[in-house]
Parts: sequence; C-alpha cells; structure tokens
Amino acid sequence: QVQLVESGGGLVQAGGSLSLSCAASRSLLTISNMDWYRQAPGKQRELVASVTNGGSTNYADSVKGRFTIARDNAKNTVALQMNNLKPEDTAVYYCKATYWWNDYWGQGTQVTVSS
Repeated sequence: QVQLVESGGGLVQAGGSLSLSCAASRSLLTISNMDWYRQAPGKQRELVASVTNGGSTNYADSVKGRFTIARDNAKNTVALQMNNLKPEDTAVYYCKATYWWNDYWGQGTQVTVSS
C-alpha cells in the first residue's frame, strides 16, 4: 500500500505560480509511475503530468511549457511546479502512484486561478 498526501494548493491570480507537493509513505524507488491528475467541476479527471522511475516525463498538451513535474526519490516526494496559471487550470489536483500494478490516490488539493 501507498499513502499519498498532497499540499501546496491555493488561490492565485492568472499569470501567477504555485507549487504542489505529493509525499509518499514508501520509497519512490519501489514505485513505477507518479502522476498528477486534476478534476474541474463537472468534468472528468484528466492526466496533467507523469514521471516514470527512470525520470521520463509526459505532459498534457494544455500544460506543456507551463508545468514541470519533478520526482525526488531521496525525499519520496513528487512536485508539480505550475507557472503562468490560467483560470482554466482551476481544479482539484490529485497525486497518483502506481505500485505493483495498483493505483493509489491522494486526497487532492484545490487550485483556484482567478482572472
């Protein structure tokens, strides 16, 4: 099992930045993929960014060039740096870990971008 705790959400104006963090209860060296998802009101949850154990990253087209995912295996954390935020980035952001072919989710953190 993996417990995940997200932090760092909040309210920011358009064009601003926020950094999210996800702390895992076990070593990230044992976890294959770490992902950030988001879900806006009335919309499906969508993949925002992912990072493999080898460090390969993948981003949704809507956030490419603005968001950066970074994995710190020593601290068992995954960060999502979000720059040039837009109102359409408003959502609850979730961290997900894939461990032994099972997916584990955090409780989510709210990000609100005002125009």
